[in-house]
Amino acid sequence: MAEMTSSGVIRRHPANPVLSAGDVPYRSTLVFNAGFARFQGRYVCVFRNDYCDDSRPPRVVGTNLGLSFSDDGVKWNVTDRPCYELRTQEIQRAYDPRLTVMDGRCYMCFAADTRHGIRGGIAVTDDFESWQLLSLTVPDNRNMVLLPERIGGRYVRLERPMPIYGRGPENFDIWLSDSPDLRYWGNSRLVLGSEQVPFANNKIGPGAPPVRTDRGWLAVIHAVDKDDSRSGWGWSGNWTKRYSAGLMLLDLQQPWKVIGLSRRPLLVPEPPYDYETTGGYRDYVIFPTGMILEDDGEVKIYYGAADTVIALATADVHDLLELCQPL
Repeated sequence: MAEMTSSGVIRRHPANPVLSAGDVPYRSTLVFNAGFARFQGRYVCVFRNDYCDDSRPPRVVGTNLGLSFSDDGVKWNVTDRPCYELRTQEIQRAYDPRLTVMDGRCYMCFAADTRHGIRGGIAVTDDFESWQLLSLTVPDNRNMVLLPERIGGRYVRLERPMPIYGRGPENFDIWLSDSPDLRYWGNSRLVLGSEQVPFANNKIGPGAPPVRTDRGWLAVIHAVDKDDSRSGWGWSGNWTKRYSAGLMLLDLQQPWKVIGLSRRPLLVPEPPYDYETTGGYRDYVIFPTGMILEDDGEVKIYYGAADTVIALATADVHDLLELCQPL
């Protein structure tokens, strides 16, 4: 792939990274891929917390979901214990949460590793103390995000199934399904194919839950380019992928229709931002997972950096909409 740089409309926050393992008062090595929302007068973050053993390089031995609150969306206070952990004889762990507030409740989409594949789950809470598990997909599906409103009386989610036949090894795409009750899902249809994103030669997928604008649902996506000549990108092993963030705009009433797409990436891992490029678990990874539209038009975009820490970037919503050109 050609050399890529971040868009000029996006600004990384000077406090980055805004959340890392050093902020967690229990066992923690990697803090990333978190869900964000405004809920009951505060900013809330549910983050993926991986902890490692003492081997060299370290090996991830467990995962739970931590909880943090903030008054300004920048400075975060982590609670004294994890808020969610899903483990049964079949389910090995839950991870990569995404938060959507709807009808006064907070819904969480997540991925679940099981003995028979990766499943996408949805749970709901009113207080982050107790959770109700609503549904789990069949394997393999992940990166699910809920829209914050029902469309035609039905709940809507974006998702990224992982087919192994009929496409390239990892040319995964963005799909949409809907539901009458958050339990039974169907009417699935393709939203965006990986071949439509110029800065991806591999898979794409949803990032954060979309936000409503007067022009459509603004959605941040992740896009992957792979180059097997790369080496030494992080301490996880032979990592050859780069994850970047892009944008798409969906029709308000028919959200399976893409009405605008950024032809260039919004946010690319790049120097001098060492927390994205140097010494992480998987370097050169930006994975957008939270997007909050403020009343003054500022958009906060939270992202996992190098699969190690959480960072924040901001932009004006009108600038982001201008990047979404008609297909």
